[in-house]
Amino acid sequence: MQGTNIRNADDAPSVDYWQVVKNRIGVIVLTFLLVFMTAAVITSVMPRKYESSSVVQVHPSVLLMTPFMRGSQMAPGSTMTARYMENEFETITAPETLAEAANNIELPRRWGLDMDSAVKTLESVVATTPIRGTDFIEITVTHANPEDAKEIAEAVSRAYIERRNTTEERRALEALEALNQELQDQGDLVQDYRKALTVLIQQYGIPYFDGRSSGQVGQAEELMYRRAQEKLDGLEQSRDQVQIQIRKLIDTPNEDLIRIASGLELPENQVTAYYTGYRAAEEQVIAMIASGLGPNHPEVKATKLRADGALKNAGKEVVSLKEVLETRLNLVDKQVEKMKQMVREKKDGTVDLSMRQHQYNSAKEEYEQSRMMYREMSVKQQQQRVLLKMPRTPITLHERPKKAKAPAYPNVTLNLLLGAGVGLIFGIGIAFLLEHLDTSVKSLEDVERYLQVPVLAVIPKDVGVLHKQSGMSPDAEAYRILRTNIEFNRKNPEDNSITVVSGGAGEGKSTTLVNLAYVCAQGGYTTLMIDADLRRPRLHSFFDINNSVGLTNYLTTDLALEDVILQTPVDNLYFLPSGILPADAAGILNSRRMSELLQDVKQRFDLVLVDSPPILGVSDAAVLASEVDLTMVVVQHRKLPRNMLLRVKQAVENVGGQVIGVVLNNVDVRSDSQYQYYTSYYTYYAPSSLEETGTPQQMTAAPASSKTEEKKSETSSSEDLY
Repeated sequence: MQGTNIRNADDAPSVDYWQVVKNRIGVIVLTFLLVFMTAAVITSVMPRKYESSSVVQVHPSVLLMTPFMRGSQMAPGSTMTARYMENEFETITAPETLAEAANNIELPRRWGLDMDSAVKTLESVVATTPIRGTDFIEITVTHANPEDAKEIAEAVSRAYIERRNTTEERRALEALEALNQELQDQGDLVQDYRKALTVLIQQYGIPYFDGRSSGQVGQAEELMYRRAQEKLDGLEQSRDQVQIQIRKLIDTPNEDLIRIASGLELPENQVTAYYTGYRAAEEQVIAMIASGLGPNHPEVKATKLRADGALKNAGKEVVSLKEVLETRLNLVDKQVEKMKQMVREKKDGTVDLSMRQHQYNSAKEEYEQSRMMYREMSVKQQQQRVLLKMPRTPITLHERPKKAKAPAYPNVTLNLLLGAGVGLIFGIGIAFLLEHLDTSVKSLEDVERYLQVPVLAVIPKDVGVLHKQSGMSPDAEAYRILRTNIEFNRKNPEDNSITVVSGGAGEGKSTTLVNLAYVCAQGGYTTLMIDADLRRPRLHSFFDINNSVGLTNYLTTDLALEDVILQTPVDNLYFLPSGILPADAAGILNSRRMSELLQDVKQRFDLVLVDSPPILGVSDAAVLASEVDLTMVVVQHRKLPRNMLLRVKQAVENVGGQVIGVVLNNVDVRSDSQYQYYTSYYTYYAPSSLEETGTPQQMTAAPASSKTEEKKSETSSSEDLY
């Protein structure tokens, strides 16, 4: 079985949150209990307080009628708004309300306080709460005495109702008084406007009947002015026409004058008749000549004479027509000037009359509007008087306070639940904080990431000494895995001397060595255990063997190897005790005789396991690591920081030693999910009823391999020594 693959040191470790909780369950439970008990103690010593509540309903203000509102509209400030309710909350807890309540039940005398102190106390015990979706307010009083809580709640409610009634009545009376004053002022204003209108009526002579006028001032004069203006426009138009006709006669040449004059549409125009006779005679002459008559024919001459006469008479009539048109133009000009004068006179009179009309209309509108406002204000005054006589209930008391039977504070259940919740959250937080601050080895990945060596085995927590247990113990399988991984991870089959080291004391290296030796011996390996921990030797205590003679005696005297190596009760398992502890342990171990010893026992035994002191504490372990073939590091789960593990590996490598792998010891495989697969052999190797009838010797002989048997035959000569 090969070791676990080594991961890249740059890979970020993932966090198993549930695993952190399970690993730190003790801290979580302790923190939870501390916080929970603290909450329980604080709750038990907190003073008991009682609550008493009353419920009141807030109604809108009295229906106030402003002088200028139509119908029964609400006056500003009388509607139920959010701001209105907030004002009511403040009114209930206002010092004036609380002072009245304190005075009603004589709180200053009962409590031995002045009024200000009593009000301050009430402010701390009285609270108001709106009931959602309604106009109800709950007035709550919290006090150590349930009777006082009830009396204070009732007194505050009564004081608030009385104060609200007083305020409403005062506001209504003030509004009525203001309305009366406004009505009187409006009546005076109506009289003033009436006097001013009367003066204008008398001055202009316009009748007025209860808001109706008999006519408009200057209406006939305005009509006359308009007619005169229209007549003036007609005269000016006639003058323009005459001027155009005269201009045509003056600007026309002589040869065309008669023809043009004949086309003028004038009743006294005779030019048209003469010019028509001239044209007829000319046409007759042309007809005669066309019929063959000569120019000197008597009829032709007579017709020519008649045409010349008609043309001469037309010329005389043109001259006469000019004189007639000039005479008419002079007449029209005089009429236009006269009419302009008349229009100007009519216009001045009309403007004066329009000013009078405007003055009259303004006075009439002011009078009528002020009279209408006066009538409306009179109606509102009567309505307000009726409202004042009607019963008003601005506040309705729906629930009277009752004496509390049980304290409201502290809420024991809530406090304990909060304590439990806070304790649990705080405990989990501390657990994760400790997990974050903990730099010890927590997983196989930590070992492989930082040390770059495989994990040979995971030793469960609380594993005992195997050779003292009866039958096939499931704990032995972890060491069988360790034995197999050592076999397949050593590159040279001849590397059979292994020292077991640890970074610090108490990490379980001695127990690991003894159990590994026991499993190897069970598997058929002739195994030698050497207790080279010359500071605090422990291996002899596992077998109840005397430690007086051993390794130090062999290294410092001429004793033979057979005199210091002992046979244990376990087959194939031998032990070399430490002997008497020397003053210079490192000097003794770093000697030629120690090197020769290791070379000798490597030839005699299949496996040599050397126990050593902690490598970071003394130099003995480093000396042993340089002498043996391989070094196995025992790391206790969640104990030694990662940087210390690096120092352990560096200490071995600095003296030329080779780290074969790491044994992760004392792992709680049943609670740590990432090691769950290591617990499977507990069930798999649990002894069945059939196996329980067998002997321990039969159960331990099965894992022996053919390679081990070959090695046993090769080392049979060394076994004869023992």
